[in-house]
Amino acid sequence: MSDRITLTGLRVHGRHGVYEFERAGQDFVIDAELELDLAPAAASDDVTDTVHYGELAGRLAEIVAGEPVNLIETLADRLVTACLADPRVAAATITVHKPQAPIPREFADVSVTLRRTRS
Repeated sequence: MSDRITLTGLRVHGRHGVYEFERAGQDFVIDAELELDLAPAAASDDVTDTVHYGELAGRLAEIVAGEPVNLIETLADRLVTACLADPRVAAATITVHKPQAPIPREFADVSVTLRRTRS
């Protein structure tokens, strides 16, 4: 599938992490890429024929701001599963960035990326 909807840099405050002090909250940055056939939306010019990226951002933000998990791997799995809940989505790639991860060295970013396809 060559058609894609990409949402990058969605910043959401969440309470995920292994350590108790991380559960006080920190920002997570989410990138999502959905692979789907966009021809129906292009032909109809109707938002109901595509994945509404504003609604997608809202669903992903609810997950990040919701129930805490220890690992960003688990968070990424929840997010990619939410993307695949729409039957039009053939594949989804999610990257969860944790720029405030408790790493005792200077770093720019740490992230986990998952790609899942509809089976």
